Amino acid sequence: MKSAVETLNPTRVRLTVEVPFEELKPSLDAAYKKINQQVTVPGFRKGKIPARVIDQRFGRGAVLEEAVNDALPKFYTDAVNEGDLNPLGQPEVDITELKDGEVLAFTAEVDIRPALEIPDYSGIEVTVDAVEVTDEDVDKAVEQLRDRFASTTPVERAAAEGDVVTIDLEAKVGGEILEDGVAQGVSYTIGSGELLDGIDEAVTGLEAGSSATFTSELKGGSAQGKEAEVKVDVTAVAARELPELDDDFAQLASEFDTLEELRADSRKRLEQSKVYEQATQAQEKVLDALLELVEVPIPEKLLEDEVNTRKHNLEHHQLGQMGMDLDGYLKVQGKTAEEFDAELREQAEKGIRTQFVLDELVNKEKLSVGQEELTEHLMRRAQSSGMSPDQFAQAVVEGGQVPMLVGEVARGKALAVVVEAATVKDTNGEVVDLEDEEEDATAETAEAASEESAPESGDTAAEGQEAAEKAAKTGETGA
Repeated sequence: MKSAVETLNPTRVRLTVEVPFEELKPSLDAAYKKINQQVTVPGFRKGKIPARVIDQRFGRGAVLEEAVNDALPKFYTDAVNEGDLNPLGQPEVDITELKDGEVLAFTAEVDIRPALEIPDYSGIEVTVDAVEVTDEDVDKAVEQLRDRFASTTPVERAAAEGDVVTIDLEAKVGGEILEDGVAQGVSYTIGSGELLDGIDEAVTGLEAGSSATFTSELKGGSAQGKEAEVKVDVTAVAARELPELDDDFAQLASEFDTLEELRADSRKRLEQSKVYEQATQAQEKVLDALLELVEVPIPEKLLEDEVNTRKHNLEHHQLGQMGMDLDGYLKVQGKTAEEFDAELREQAEKGIRTQFVLDELVNKEKLSVGQEELTEHLMRRAQSSGMSPDQFAQAVVEGGQVPMLVGEVARGKALAVVVEAATVKDTNGEVVDLEDEEEDATAETAEAASEESAPESGDTAAEGQEAAEKAAKTGETGA
């Protein structure tokens, strides 16, 4: 077999492959054997039909087509390996010549990972927020905890802000009651903003047994985004009572004996959270600075596929779970469809650039992923997915996603190398030591930035074989 590579642009090549006919013999033998098992010819036992009879009865062309279907994926893969290419996605295969007994020739155009030059990144400098926890921050955290331990007492008076009311709701659009617009026994804290716009004003001043009607735009359901006439019936009013901020509260709400100890623990937790946020901010800023240093050409088809994937996931998974469609989402976000598409394309492009650059760094720095590192990453991913580690691991293995997880860990390690070489200062001018928080933060930052981006190189060989086979089977031959 002979093959040549023509570079069409920095991210796309054309392979020209010429195969001597004798190299098709194993596939021809397999084709005759397969046809033998599928057909019946009077006078011959099944599986024992001579090749010449098959040619006469069914045509030599059918045999050649079956042989090419079998051989083409292997020849394509051999050409990719010979050209030392990193293909992305499926190739466009065209059989240019097929002469019985002489030669098979075909071309295959495919996107490839671009060759990148990673410059010296040791001079990167970024500034992050300083870790500062104020008394007001601690007060707010303690108040949030106090709010969780609030109690309610039924009262016989008009409802006021802060009260908890039990209500029944009925929504009409165009005078018709919506099937999903009726709710009963809903508990609502006045002023929380957790229900429909206008409900606070409607129920304030009402006593148990009273009703009101107001107009509001529905945030979800079958009539999402439409103006509805909503009737609200108040069935009960209760006053919220917060516990006193004292040592008794500390013992009720925590493992501490005194309020002072509870406040000290709250401060410590807030500091830990801000340290982690600081580390994450540093990773993101260092990554952005790194991407500015590297010119990354992106295959247009890969980018379009990535944009479509992200849009599909948003519409059919994330928004679907929220009972919202894309139009409603855009309205809530205050964006036009054009602004949304531009933003989505920008995010997709950054994701692809991030993966290309960090993968190149993995190769440049000769980084590898150990079993312990992979296990730790799997545990984190399982926790964020809401699955048990065993369930998540089983899903990963069955879905063939182990290489994807390995890539995530490797890219996190590559980003950590850059962060270690960079200078990170806080807004007070102090150099920040990220050593304790760096590993988890870099893994998550790299994963988030390149999420759902370019396909793993380990997947592309199989995709290429599949595409080559499809091209042969569907007659995209040009022969």
